[in-house]
Amino acid sequence: MDAVTYLVSAVRAAAFSGPLRQRMSADLLVDEPFRQLAGSTERLCDAVAAGDLDSPRLRQEAALLRALLAQCRLAVDSIADHLEEFGISVDIVYEADQLRARVRRIEQLLDCVLSPAPGQELLRLTLSLVRTLEQRRGVRSLLSRHYAQLARKVAERSAETGEHYITRTGGEYLAMVRQAAGGGLVMAATTLVKFGLYALALSAFWGGFMAGVNYAISFVLIQLLHFTVATKQPAMTAPAMAAKLKELDDDADVQAFVDKVTQLVRSQVAAVLGNVLLVFPAALALAWLIAQALGRPAIDAGHAMQTLDTLHLLGPSLLFAAFTGVLLFASSIFAGWVENWFVLHRLDSAIQYNPRITGVLGRRRAARWAHFLRGNISGLAANVSLGFMLGLTPAFAAFFGLGLEVRHVTLTTGQIGVAAATLGMDAVHSQAFWWAVALIPFNGALNVIVSFYLAFHLALRAHNVARVDRRRIYRALRARWRHAPLSFFAPTRGSV
Repeated sequence: MDAVTYLVSAVRAAAFSGPLRQRMSADLLVDEPFRQLAGSTERLCDAVAAGDLDSPRLRQEAALLRALLAQCRLAVDSIADHLEEFGISVDIVYEADQLRARVRRIEQLLDCVLSPAPGQELLRLTLSLVRTLEQRRGVRSLLSRHYAQLARKVAERSAETGEHYITRTGGEYLAMVRQAAGGGLVMAATTLVKFGLYALALSAFWGGFMAGVNYAISFVLIQLLHFTVATKQPAMTAPAMAAKLKELDDDADVQAFVDKVTQLVRSQVAAVLGNVLLVFPAALALAWLIAQALGRPAIDAGHAMQTLDTLHLLGPSLLFAAFTGVLLFASSIFAGWVENWFVLHRLDSAIQYNPRITGVLGRRRAARWAHFLRGNISGLAANVSLGFMLGLTPAFAAFFGLGLEVRHVTLTTGQIGVAAATLGMDAVHSQAFWWAVALIPFNGALNVIVSFYLAFHLALRAHNVARVDRRRIYRALRARWRHAPLSFFAPTRGSV
């Protein structure tokens, strides 16, 4: 009973702390169960000290304390609902788990004290103590338990964004092609700026940093212009696909999932084609205009051949393309974490109502900024983080003697276009040019597949999706491929 008293004090102290109390359901706190715990425990201790375990008074006090503990557990469980809606905090998840465990421990102790044959209850308590001791010795269980909710929230926020990248109709498909074409046009300019930064011969770090600034500005500009970059989509669409796996109860659900896969594949095809088919001629045209303005090529012939050689299909570029897919996935994770942090701390409300901010911007402008950041913080975080990862990763790898580069399919195609502008028609007769062109589809495929796989795998674990009948899915996909193969590449008559 001393242990019960100590635990009740810890439960009350944790429950009255601001971060937990503010996130519990107000309806479940009307009867103030946490406040009543101390008095109920004290009366039960007195009844136990009297020595009669079968007295009506003891049974009544024990039933009251158990009822209060049940109410406390429901109140603690309501914290999870608040976190799901307003953002996950690992600290709060940990404190809620501790509070829930203390309530459960009090119930186990009561079973040992009040049971007429306490041997079995004491055995259960001992086993529970042993498991707790074992868990405290390892970090893996702690991390897997307390970061599960954060991973799920990141995946869910990515899924919400990813739904916008999936086209379902012919009009949405053409809109995706136009958005990707606009992204390709911006990336052509990005490629020329990259070569310009290379000509400055900056140190490794500052060269990588400026390259990251170039990429980040370009990606943010693409976002603000409502264009798209194809390779950023898979990490966002994968969680949306993983969430659908929980709904495969019958054949109709399987067909709906296959429809979703079909829409996703052709959306990605549209985005990649829009990027690649415009970035090459745009980069070539910009390089030609620069050559006409300066009286010399944008890059010299030696640099052009070196660029094509580094993009050789049989070189390490395929490995670099797969590694770039990892960076694309990492940027989506960072974006989900930043959005969760933004929502958790209610920064949109802080921006909208902070006296200093409203004094500088005015109330209406502050409200517009708050609304804009709430809707775009995820994209801004993804674009800026991806830009700096693409720029700085080669510099940091070089510091450790690793010849690691990035191969983003849109940038790769733009580089080939700039090199072709310098070489002119001689490029057509160069094997290096055609080997570099052959790299483009493999580059795009690896960027897409690696980032999608990593995001899909994380989403499956975050959503606790059990093993599904993969044979049903594969069979349905093969049937769709046999009967409507073109639906995977473009909307067709009768396709979904």
